[in-house]
Amino acid sequence: MSALPDLAPATAAAAPSPRPSLAGLTRAGLSDALGEAGVPERERRMRTNQLWHWIYHRGAVSFDEMTNVSKTLRAALAERFTLERPEIVTEQISTDGTRKWLIRLPPSGKDTRPHEIEAVYIPESDRGTLCVSSQVGCTLACTFCHTGTQTLVRNLTAAEIVAQLLIARDRIGDWPGMERAKDGLVPDAERAVTNIVFMGMGEPLYNLDEVKDAIEVISDGDGLSLSRRRITVSTSGVVPEIERLGAESGPMLAISLHATHDKLRNELVPLNKKYDIRALLDACRAYPGASNARRITFEYVMLKGVNDSDAEARELVRLLKGIPAKINLIPFNPWPGTKYECSDWERIEQFSEIVFRAGYASPVRTPRGRDILAACGQLKSATERLRARARLATEAPEAE
Repeated sequence: MSALPDLAPATAAAAPSPRPSLAGLTRAGLSDALGEAGVPERERRMRTNQLWHWIYHRGAVSFDEMTNVSKTLRAALAERFTLERPEIVTEQISTDGTRKWLIRLPPSGKDTRPHEIEAVYIPESDRGTLCVSSQVGCTLACTFCHTGTQTLVRNLTAAEIVAQLLIARDRIGDWPGMERAKDGLVPDAERAVTNIVFMGMGEPLYNLDEVKDAIEVISDGDGLSLSRRRITVSTSGVVPEIERLGAESGPMLAISLHATHDKLRNELVPLNKKYDIRALLDACRAYPGASNARRITFEYVMLKGVNDSDAEARELVRLLKGIPAKINLIPFNPWPGTKYECSDWERIEQFSEIVFRAGYASPVRTPRGRDILAACGQLKSATERLRARARLATEAPEAE
């Protein structure tokens, strides 16, 4: 199956409801909503638990589904709120089963404009990984990353982060009793989404409060119930927030490293000029909960002739000494306008072998979703360009 050629909306577009959605809210948010609906404070904990079960365990999209909630309360909730997810503008499906959704968010707070983000689902034989965004755009401008060519617009709310998981489970049929997607590309397992990675648009640690709240919702055992050991937050190196992430939230940590000396990392990851490699690795050594059972992942994109020599592989091993780590080697995913090339496969294998012989796991990430610009580093609304091309193709016959 290929990407949808006309990038048609995956669901019919509808005018956003003036009522706010409860989908994605924390327990405290749901309790506040129940208060607005007139529920006495003494009942709110019980009612919050009921809503939580229906929204996050059953995947309810209508209050009418909540059969153990009184009709009076359902009516009061429906009058004030919805369970709508953000709008899916387009859905693209790669030949390898990777799915990319372009999601339109309704206006938030003082920002009266809708904005778009992307989320990617990557199915494998033993797992299904959802890559979520934490910001609209990005402020870091990493030179090898397509997403980094966007400017930062705003942070996502916790509800908007959680909604990406709700949308994924809706689209692939990952709720109890729901029929699984029938294209043969979704794992035939008890749960289709087993892992969450904060590796989409944005720098999660520049939005840490909302990311923490989103992790609380996603990991709650009475709802979406994904273990924190299956939730990974990737940072380009916001050193002051790394300890806080581990102490207050406790997910797995990934570091977007990509270089072994400051001069090169300053170019690839400009944030390094503020927090250099030494400061970053000191923060990793102090990360709460890091151990051989909870290793930190170091991501290293393979750039031909830039950072892929044997000497740099040996220096990488030296730098990480004493840190419980695995090194994820990422073949560079090209995007329009980039100046970089992917390292040759033989070079990647030799780099990996040096790292492996030093005692570190060094898997080479298989590129996924390249044909729909869903691979690592490609997330940007290049979809905008594809949609423009599709519109031109549609308008051409009319012009003739």
